[in-house]
Amino acid sequence: MNAVRMNLERLEIPTADVVLEADVAVPHPAYGMVLFAHGSGSSRHSPRNRYVASELQRAGLATVLADLLTPQEERIDLGTGEFRFDIGRLAVRLAGLTGWLARHKPTAGLDIGLFGASTGAAAALVAAAARPAVKAVVSRGGRPDLAGESLRSVRQPTLLIVGERDPIVARLNQEAMELLPGETRLEIVPGATHLFEEPGALEQVASLARGWFLGHLSRERNPEDAAPE
Repeated sequence: MNAVRMNLERLEIPTADVVLEADVAVPHPAYGMVLFAHGSGSSRHSPRNRYVASELQRAGLATVLADLLTPQEERIDLGTGEFRFDIGRLAVRLAGLTGWLARHKPTAGLDIGLFGASTGAAAALVAAAARPAVKAVVSRGGRPDLAGESLRSVRQPTLLIVGERDPIVARLNQEAMELLPGETRLEIVPGATHLFEEPGALEQVASLARGWFLGHLSRERNPEDAAPE
């Protein structure tokens, strides 16, 4: 099997009056782009999100792992937890990132999907409600209830993935499904807890996310890939 050609960048992206760090990977050809919103107390270095991102890259999807807090905010949040549940702040920054990436040459022209984990899923849903350009959303162990009334405005296809042994979050996701007006599916991963640390659980998450994004993002190549080699 031929190795996937990959364009890798570590960027500092200006958005919403701050500068956020992001790791961008664009395979060639690329058939879409997925922006990750990490959960509370995590960052773009989350090993779980990085694993899912690597599987999406192998399928021809560009990935963007971004810190939604500045380094100073992260230091404060470690002690106080005051920013991790500020869904409005996180969603505004996430929406701003989607706009910036839509203009950035390696990712311009690619359909955008959002992958949110834990509280990051709520930010992804609020951002999707504000940005119709977002084509699909996947939530891993998410807290969609924290998106509030924005749920009623999310018309993008949304996949909710929850562990079987995470009953409270499963119930919150079931309740959120009743408010989401677009195509919605709930997948329960057998034997999995909130962090999907059990053998094979994260692999199932990656497989479900890959199928959802490939089914709902454009299969057209981005302009950079259209030129002959």
